[in-house]
Amino acid sequence: VLLKPGSDRTSQLVVRGRAVAQVSATNYIEHRHTLRAVVAEELHSLREDYSVVICEGAGSPAEINLRSTDLANMGLATAASIPVLIVGDIDRGGVLAHLYGTVAVLSPEDQALIKGFVINKFRGDLSLLAPGLDQLESLTGRPTFGVVPYSEDLWMDAEDSLGTVADAPVGRPARPFGSQWLRVAAIRLPRISNTTDVEALACEPGVSVHWVTEPSRLTDADLVVVPGSKATLSDLHWLRRTGLADAIVERARQGRPTLGICGGYQMFGRSISDGIESASAEAEGLGLLDLVVEFAPDKVLDSVVGSSPRFADADVAGYEIHHGRVVHNGDDPLLRYSDGRDEGSVSGSVLGTHWHGLLESDGFRRHVLRWAADRSGRHGFAVAPGVSVAAMREQQLDLLADLVENNVDVDAVLDVIEHGVGSHRGVQ
Repeated sequence: VLLKPGSDRTSQLVVRGRAVAQVSATNYIEHRHTLRAVVAEELHSLREDYSVVICEGAGSPAEINLRSTDLANMGLATAASIPVLIVGDIDRGGVLAHLYGTVAVLSPEDQALIKGFVINKFRGDLSLLAPGLDQLESLTGRPTFGVVPYSEDLWMDAEDSLGTVADAPVGRPARPFGSQWLRVAAIRLPRISNTTDVEALACEPGVSVHWVTEPSRLTDADLVVVPGSKATLSDLHWLRRTGLADAIVERARQGRPTLGICGGYQMFGRSISDGIESASAEAEGLGLLDLVVEFAPDKVLDSVVGSSPRFADADVAGYEIHHGRVVHNGDDPLLRYSDGRDEGSVSGSVLGTHWHGLLESDGFRRHVLRWAADRSGRHGFAVAPGVSVAAMREQQLDLLADLVENNVDVDAVLDVIEHGVGSHRGVQ
């Protein structure tokens, strides 16, 4: 079950990959019984196939005003009798009050599922925090299983809404392999999706990637990336309202490198016919590509492999997840599926594709960066050899695993998994 925001008040309801309705906060309640059945069936299927299933909540378990329609937090935990650990981000402040208050406002039935706490992103002297954790246990009857320290080296695969801070650098840029940096401006759309496409660029030494939200930030960029969107037409209107659309069009007119991925690619075309994600039926695109897109109810959902005729037939792999169908493409293809079908577009300095994840294909990414550097006159930029996004992701996962293993009572967590809910006293 996926809720894709279309505005501040409405969302598209997607069930098992198919858009089924446009819902508001008030009429979403009409779907709750059907959706609960879907969630229960999917959880049962996972339990049949795996010894342990970990369910990550969404939002807060203490949104008691929404408890009656909750599917992702205590609603699921109660329905399936799942023990719960609450993880608190101490870097945002007020974590002890947050943890205590979360338990206190829950109903006795929900409280009974809470087994304990984990503190995340801690900086400083643990001995100063320890008395607070002891008092938290005294007040709630629940232990803290561990305190995970903050690590500046963890940055890949961040949450879309939390990890894309305007004007902030993406990743930890390493010094250039050559004599010059390559500067990338990634548009921070209000309803951005699939930010890992941009993170792949930030893995390269000498590539400085920043999220941007206003036109002046495009002036010095060697490459501009417009990423995917959960609400393509809404974000296209935002581009026009902020002046970013005009700045992107002017870049293309000047022959400066610009890349659109999925929703961003669709915005580059002549027109978009929606009626699925948005209340708007049709909109003109930016006109950078000879492309017409029409939305269909069923999403394209696929893992894909192929090559790039534009970049020396470099191997490319990725995935597709989109409603939009290309009904006309008058430009040269950027990619080619393994079965020979064309995909994407190339027009002068503008590239576009529906494929997510393609920049994690190391050879293809290096071609794109060299192309952007040449087009921008960054002749001192050199692509570092041997950079592997997949290997960097493995290093990040290993680091995260080490932080948990070294700072969380894993045996106690496994005991919770083994023995389930058990019992705990309530908190008033």
